[in-house]
Amino acid sequence: METKVDRRGFLADGMRTVGTVALAGAAGVLAGRTSRAEQLVWQLDPDKCIACTNCATKCVLDVSAVKCINCFDMCGYCDICTGYYEMGYTALDTAAENQACPTGAIVRQFVEERSGQRFYEYTIDEPLCIGCGKCVKGCALMNGSLYMQVEHDRCLDCNECAIAIACPTQAFYRIPASQAEIMKRKAATALASRAQRALQAAGRDAAQRQEALEMLARVEQQQRWRAEQQRLEAIAQRRQTDRNDEARMADDERTTNA
Repeated sequence: METKVDRRGFLADGMRTVGTVALAGAAGVLAGRTSRAEQLVWQLDPDKCIACTNCATKCVLDVSAVKCINCFDMCGYCDICTGYYEMGYTALDTAAENQACPTGAIVRQFVEERSGQRFYEYTIDEPLCIGCGKCVKGCALMNGSLYMQVEHDRCLDCNECAIAIACPTQAFYRIPASQAEIMKRKAATALASRAQRALQAAGRDAAQRQEALEMLARVEQQQRWRAEQQRLEAIAQRRQTDRNDEARMADDERTTNA
């Protein structure tokens, strides 16, 4: 029997944007700016991830440290969720044959019905998630609120991550432990909007203002990281272009002297 939960209550819930990893990131922000000696950890950029299944099969752990998370700020709470249901589903129920997830790690809970439309919340049962990315690939057809992140309480933090080596899009990075997460650009934008609304609604409530400011700090941290990555990638691209030009000039010179 379905339990009706107020959808507005879910949407207003403070720090549920991207699950456990996001909360770890918020805690890191409060710890202050990254020192040069700070530990680095593996994380993947969900904007580069193509849900290729390597996260599930290449991790040295029996069950991958990479897990799916749901950014509720982006989620449409869809009745027919393309991340939850198999493409060839036969019924809109929780039967295993209709679910995209091979381990049943996505929990579907009825939230409310409005104007004849039913809304559901989708949460990840992390111990069951194997990091295969099937739900991520399906969700990309809709809002794209499901994406992958490394769970640091599970990750062994190998010097050379087997998944990172196998990643076809080079989506893995070493980031400061206090940062912990790499949010989707759209997720960061959605969180910033929620934070601004929360800040305006907080008035003189110190606790609510602090919560809103912490969300904004997470967003700013993500923006700084992406700006730095763009700078580094631009430098690497210029260097590669220079090497290509030098190689071409050397080839031309050899051809001329031949």
